[in-house]
Amino acid sequence: MKVAAYQAPLASSSVGDAIALIGEQVAYCESAGVEIICCPEAVLGGLADYSDRPKRIAISMDSGQLNEVLAPLASDTVTTILGFTEVDRRGRLYNAAAVYHNGSVLGLYRKLYPAINQSVYEAGDSMPVFTVGDLPFGIIICNDSNYYEPARIMASQGATALFVPTNNGLPPTKAGPELVAQARNCDIARAVENSVFVIRADVAGRAERLVSYGSSGIVDPDGMVLQTAEPLSPALIVADIKTAPRTHRRGWDASRNGAVMEAYVRLVTGTHTEIERIPTPSV
Repeated sequence: MKVAAYQAPLASSSVGDAIALIGEQVAYCESAGVEIICCPEAVLGGLADYSDRPKRIAISMDSGQLNEVLAPLASDTVTTILGFTEVDRRGRLYNAAAVYHNGSVLGLYRKLYPAINQSVYEAGDSMPVFTVGDLPFGIIICNDSNYYEPARIMASQGATALFVPTNNGLPPTKAGPELVAQARNCDIARAVENSVFVIRADVAGRAERLVSYGSSGIVDPDGMVLQTAEPLSPALIVADIKTAPRTHRRGWDASRNGAVMEAYVRLVTGTHTEIERIPTPSV
């Protein structure tokens, strides 16, 4: 299956402008045989944490508003994953990603770890696995990729690929090319740990007081980087990936050594009290 990551321009454009740009990429994907395209985090309207009126950019899934907004992206052959600010019936905001398939929203993923300590976003609590065609996949949004547990849980449910909508638009003092290397290292780690493909889509460029070098890339289950985007520039990168999960995922047979498993259970359950000293062998 061919998949793509759209490195969108970092700009304070309207939702309509963003939909138009994404629509151009969907049209190209239709002609190129790409079946899934991943777009950046908060590509519709930007991040609510940077807005003085966060609910103004929020979109409701429950009311049918999201389907209306995404209608121009309807395609018989291309599924689009894209980030936006979701508002639920109770007025809570979520940093979410929608899977738009055959003219309707197949499902949503809500970011588990909002990156800013005082974020206006609520934390998500679900880690679904979606299936499009023959591909089972999960979604982890930006900062979520720094944690190994969500990726492992989705892979354990059969995910062959992880899509990572990202928005590294930051003040220049916090942004730099080193963020690209950090994101790539996360992608390689999540790919190798779980024997999955990782497809990241970031924003790139300069706008107002923000900059993003763009960390978009596609990594295979062995940690090989298949595609990357040029820094600071919009781009669409494409790669062929396998849809069937690996029958043996590297490093998932830790139970072969019971001592390791017991120590790990104590660690994650907090039942360990101190580091056990290894006896010094007598000579």
